[in-house]
Amino acid sequence: MNQEQLKGKWQQLTGETKKKWAKLTDDDLKQVDGSKDKLIGKIQERYGKSKEEAEKEVNNWKTDN
Repeated sequence: MNQEQLKGKWQQLTGETKKKWAKLTDDDLKQVDGSKDKLIGKIQERYGKSKEEAEKEVNNWKTDN
């Protein structure tokens, strides 16, 4: 999913985001506010993943949307 898609659909995707990455809090999602870079950072922080791993997950997530 690219940055524009994420930003444009963020309100619709927050529930799906919580299902995929359950360790993300509501505050995390508010801080992300549709920013791909912030989402990647929060996934790194909560899951202890490398930037590359987190970025790959986000890029592959919901690619059909």
